[in-house]
Parts: sequence; C-alpha cells; structure tokens
Amino acid sequence: MKTLYPLLAVVLLIWVVLAGASEVDLRFFLGVVVPYVAIALFIFGFVYRVLKWAHSPVPFRITTTCGQQKSLPWIKSSNLESPHDVFGVIGRMALEVLLFRSLFRSTRAELRGRRLVFSEQKYLWAAGLAFHWSMLVIFLRHYRFFTEPVPVFVTFLQSVDGFLKVGVPEVYVSSVTVLLALTYLLIRRLAIPAVRYISLPSDYFPLFLLLGIAGSGFLMRHVYRVDVERVKELMIGLITFHPVVPSDIGAIFYVHFFLVSVLAVYFPFSKLMHLGGIFLSPTRNLANNSRARRHVNPWNRPLPVHTYAEWQEEFKDKLVAAGIPLDSDSEHLEERADGQPREHQDILA
Repeated sequence: MKTLYPLLAVVLLIWVVLAGASEVDLRFFLGVVVPYVAIALFIFGFVYRVLKWAHSPVPFRITTTCGQQKSLPWIKSSNLESPHDVFGVIGRMALEVLLFRSLFRSTRAELRGRRLVFSEQKYLWAAGLAFHWSMLVIFLRHYRFFTEPVPVFVTFLQSVDGFLKVGVPEVYVSSVTVLLALTYLLIRRLAIPAVRYISLPSDYFPLFLLLGIAGSGFLMRHVYRVDVERVKELMIGLITFHPVVPSDIGAIFYVHFFLVSVLAVYFPFSKLMHLGGIFLSPTRNLANNSRARRHVNPWNRPLPVHTYAEWQEEFKDKLVAAGIPLDSDSEHLEERADGQPREHQDILA
C-alpha cells in the first residue's frame, strides 16, 4: 500500500489532465491558473521553511566530523573534515553540495550468518549524483523557452548535452541519465528489505512524480511531437503576465506541465526541501572551533556562584579537624569570572 497509493495518485493526476486537455476552459486552467498558483505556493513555502530554519537558535557547535580538530600547532588538523574557519566551511559545503561527499563514504551494514559485514554504496552515490546533475542540466536547458533570443550558455549546454548526435531530434544525455537514475532509486527502495521497511508513501510519491515528469518530457520530444513555438509563446506570456493559451499544443504537454506544477507545490513541504536545508544545517555550516573559543549557551539562566574561598570559609572548622591544609594566600583565592580560583587557570590551560 505504501507504494500503490502514491502510484495511483500520479496516475490519477495524469488521467485528469488527459481528460480535461481537450476543453478550452480547462486548457486555460491548466496552462495559466495552475502554474501561477504553483509558483506562488512554491515561493511562499520555500521562504517560510528557510525563515523557520534560520530562526532556530543554535547555542553551541554541533560537531559531527571525522577529522582532527585544530588544536596545538604541532598537531595536523583536517580543515575540510573539521574546519576551523570560514574557508574550510565553504570547502566542506561545496564538496557536499556538488559531489555528495558524505554519501560517497556511506556504508551499508548487513548481517551474513553471524558476521556483520560492511559494504560500500557507490551505486547509490552515483545514481544520486547523476540524478541531481541531470536535473540541473535539464532545468538550465529549459531556460530557452523563457527568453528570446536564447542565451549563449543555453545553446552551448544543449550542444554538449546532445554530443552523441543520436536520433532526430538528438537524444540528450541528461534525459537518459535522469530516467535511469530515478529507475535505479525506485528499484533499490523496492528491492532492499531494510530500505523498503523504513520507506513511507512520501518517499515513493516524489519518485513516481519525477518519473512522470521525465517520462512525459521524453515522450513529448521523441514520440508525441509538440509545437515548440507554441510552447514558447505560452511560457513567455506567463512570465510577462500576458498569458495566451494556444489551442494546438497537445495533451502530452499539459500532462508534463501539470506534473511540474504539482512538483512545485509539493516541493517546499516535503523532504525535497533539502535543497535549501543543506545550507542551514548546523552540522555543515558551522566551524568546529570549540577549542579555540568558548561558546556559552545564551539560554542559561544566571545562577549564584559559590566560590572556593566561600566554600573554604564555610567548612573551615571541618577542614582543620580533618587535617586538610587551608589555602590562605589571598593571591590564590582571587576568583575568576566563572567562579574557579585563579590557581586552577594554569592547570586547565
């Protein structure tokens, strides 16, 4: 049921669009009203989630690193694993966002008989990296529908993406890799019992939705041809707030466009929001400098301090009776701001 319900939801969305794409009023609704509402909800949801995360207080450094922290000068530190400055944080964040560094080093634990065996998950890393980079390339390629003339970088990206020169029109590499990566991620979630057990409908729905978007886009380009000029006319009309709905685009376009709109609405309220959350993660965006700086929790209430001198004065008789020497030197009894005797400062240092 965890798999069937999300699949039926996507199929139902496609069926509704196919049934209504032939009606003029529904074409206006699908081509104009739905995308405007989707973009508004996407912007609102994205900003809301980012502001909510940004207002979450982080009173101390959350260190989840595997590298040596910077301490004494003669101990070599790892500034990418455990950064102590801004440049190290930027380097660690760049490797995480662009190359999925933590996923590359991820391992899988499996019990084989009485042995616990750890294995690498390089296929998962490769599929995740291929999917995200392909989606980025596809997103940038679609920029040609919103501008006239088409920017040079979009033309260059199209030529690089279609370097195989297979088919007419040529098949883009990103279109194939995104379908293969999504298929692998879906099969992996279904085939591995442990992953299938912890999966929720919210894990399957975006996979089916993305497969529907990628599949309908592939069909629209290579099987059910649509008028690209009409599509561009609609897109430019939307961004200039003068929408015009052509009558002969084709039902497959409305399926693709509607699924993209559903994804835009679903995106900021789902796990896909890790796109913005990764930059606000305190385990990634904070320098690990707890040895160089003292971080005091601002939530701590001010409490009365019972100094060592006061404690000695309170139990002076008992200390003398027990034969414990008293520290009567005023220099050693001088207190620090945190309530410890100054003589302890040298020991702690």
